[in-house]
Amino acid sequence: MKSDYGGSTTPKELRDLWQTPLPLFSALDAEFGFYLDAAADKNNTLCSHYLTEKDNALNSDWQSYGPIWCNPPYSDIQPWVSKAAEQCREQLQPVVMLVPADTSVGWFKSALDTVDEVRFITGGRISFINVGTNKPGNGNNKGSMLLIWRPFTQPRRIITTVNRDDLMDIGSRLLEAQI
Repeated sequence: MKSDYGGSTTPKELRDLWQTPLPLFSALDAEFGFYLDAAADKNNTLCSHYLTEKDNALNSDWQSYGPIWCNPPYSDIQPWVSKAAEQCREQLQPVVMLVPADTSVGWFKSALDTVDEVRFITGGRISFINVGTNKPGNGNNKGSMLLIWRPFTQPRRIITTVNRDDLMDIGSRLLEAQI
């Protein structure tokens, strides 16, 4: 069986600890207005409300008063896809999940059964932030995509694209405006 990592050379103890680059998150946050980070820790969270490994997000409700962000551990994405679909319906909030752009894995087919939109991030790979050094890592071996669940629509399975550099530029401008 093909692993979700697809040949990652990142040390095992660091594989699930990468942070989404702040400019990319800021651009998406401007669109969605995230309330909860469902897969985080105190070193990599991007929302003031977040669930850690200790909170066991896969076995608890993602109680949220706004849209939910999730950059799940890439070591096992399937349970996060199932949980996101469930919590979108239960919390009546959109859920946006950042995952590798790999349509050959089982969790992608599972996501297509429930997701409203698949948004491929084009124009290059994301350089995730190493939580140990706070610096972008090189060597991401796959592109990325967003899985978007919306609570008040039947899953339309819309396929869209967004340019990585546009997201980063928008996010950077928003961050500069906050200073």
